[in-house]
Amino acid sequence: MNEFNDRAREWDNNPIHINRSVAIAAELKKILPLGQSLKALEYGAGTGLLSFQLKDIFEEVVLMDNSQEMIKVCEEKKEYYKTKHFRPLWFDLEHSDFNEKFDVIYCQMVLHHVVNIELILNKFSSMLNPGGILAIADLYPEDGSFHGSEVKVHHGFDPELLSATLLQKGFSKAEHSNCFTINRADGLNYPVFLLTSEK
Repeated sequence: MNEFNDRAREWDNNPIHINRSVAIAAELKKILPLGQSLKALEYGAGTGLLSFQLKDIFEEVVLMDNSQEMIKVCEEKKEYYKTKHFRPLWFDLEHSDFNEKFDVIYCQMVLHHVVNIELILNKFSSMLNPGGILAIADLYPEDGSFHGSEVKVHHGFDPELLSATLLQKGFSKAEHSNCFTINRADGLNYPVFLLTSEK
């Protein structure tokens, strides 16, 4: 079973998840072209915490996740907030193709869970309209303590190397900055970068 299915109902109770989404949304609002009719995809949307912070700036949002329980929570929140322009979607992009085009694709704390980074970046590129924006928020390189040795994930990313990879894939520019720091109760701190790149 998807590990996030078990955590879906409690996900929004964690203040770190909320504060991180608020911080990333604030930075995205500085970057995204407001006042336009934009179609967006949040990849690995979870319960949609980030998208619901951005609900007033997009004409249409697809909230995609491979956890069915997370998508169920998204559906409930869509009804509660009356966001008819939101489309929660249970879908595994790593193993299936998705043939829609978007003006903006964004994700937070998702890329380090993706097995094949090259594959997913190629898919993002093919799914973006010309001039579209890709925004990735994730961990800087860390020692593996964020998830622990029992969880098989990437231990963060060097945003400079990630930027170079995107430029090789046809993106015209890439910029990044520190956007949030996860301060855990165990005293460990994990900075998060926000990288934006234009197709």
